[in-house]
Amino acid sequence: MSGHPVSTGAGHMPAAAGRTAVRRQRHDAGERPFIVIWESTRACPLACLHCRAEAVPDRDPRELDTAAACDLLRQVAAFGQPAPLFVITGGDPFQRPDLTELIAYGREIGVRVAVSPSGTPTLTEERLRELHAAGAAGLSLSLDGSTAALHDDFRGVPGVFRWTLDAWDAVRALGMKAQINTTVTRHNLHDLPAVVRLVADHGAMLWSAFFLVPTGRGRALGALTPGEAEDVLNFVYDIGLTVPAKTTEAHHFRRVALQRRILEQRGDDHVPALGLGPLYRELRDRVAELGLDSGARRVRRPPLDVNAGRGFVFVSHTGTVHPSGFLPLGVGSVRETPLTEIYRTSDLFTGLRDADRLGGRCGRCEFRRVCGGSRSRAYGVTGDPYAEEPWCGYRPGTFPHQRDLAELLTGGADATGGGKDHGKEQCVRQEG
Repeated sequence: MSGHPVSTGAGHMPAAAGRTAVRRQRHDAGERPFIVIWESTRACPLACLHCRAEAVPDRDPRELDTAAACDLLRQVAAFGQPAPLFVITGGDPFQRPDLTELIAYGREIGVRVAVSPSGTPTLTEERLRELHAAGAAGLSLSLDGSTAALHDDFRGVPGVFRWTLDAWDAVRALGMKAQINTTVTRHNLHDLPAVVRLVADHGAMLWSAFFLVPTGRGRALGALTPGEAEDVLNFVYDIGLTVPAKTTEAHHFRRVALQRRILEQRGDDHVPALGLGPLYRELRDRVAELGLDSGARRVRRPPLDVNAGRGFVFVSHTGTVHPSGFLPLGVGSVRETPLTEIYRTSDLFTGLRDADRLGGRCGRCEFRRVCGGSRSRAYGVTGDPYAEEPWCGYRPGTFPHQRDLAELLTGGADATGGGKDHGKEQCVRQEG
């Protein structure tokens, strides 16, 4: 699965967004999700090293059929208008012959549908034209290295890099919105600036840095240290002036955005203030070598306050409901209980929306209500979805400007955009 947005304008945001450190969801996250991800199938010809779905060659006979999928779309519409964005992912969604039919039906009933396909030979210009004609809101594509050697090795099949670049250019030529997702692991830590160079050259509505969650095949991949994660988060923050950038399953990026805002206002050097390490310096030097820090600067895209079960819901290929595709705790099935009821009332979903239930450092952290950490990674590492975020090294209370932070967290618009989702942005991958 590719598991975060399609914007109303690449590189352009309302002026108010430039003054916003973290955006809040437009609607009450307890009443309706911002985004619904549907794993339409687990069938996929790739063998990606990090695959959450542990994808297989053939479709599962227990998958939601066309009628059940249309019913799911109606359940999404039942949250109210404008409906949450509905993202069809997999596996490879092109393994479903009814894909364009479902996109068209979603448009008919007022549900925007985006697609997160796999980079396989099925990703042809003809197929992309069909998605566009059916009314797809946008696509996300995965790019896990700046070279064929890096990307294809990670995806397990030769040729995926070239298929992805060709599809990317075709999507742009059609006028569709494209999001590029990069899984951050040890194999590409030092290659991230070169990936961003490709994003800048080919053009994309958004680049998303996905922090690996140890689930599915991803359990076998090496974890980042908290210090390395901090360095990468600050790199993503920096590069947001060059390309529109976000993170996925790295909710502490919102903490970083708040810290950096305060340090910038005070004129403090963020490197010693945040204790950034050699990886950050290397990434920053590489950015300069590639010319990514020169030329026109864009308005930085503030991160959106979304987390598992809090604005986000995942529906599996068989219809079971989860707070995230990376948090494999099920709470019912859309075949038996309306999605609106599961999302609004289930103990797991309501619990994950309660910051006071967080444990460890997350429970003591002054950023807990705007960050919350990755509940998926906490569960993957400890078996407890409320445990502290394993990839966060921040020690609660150590940020030096606590009064400034308190004013941002309680002051409303300057910190959080006054409760509005500026730009009405749409997601084709989980936010965070």
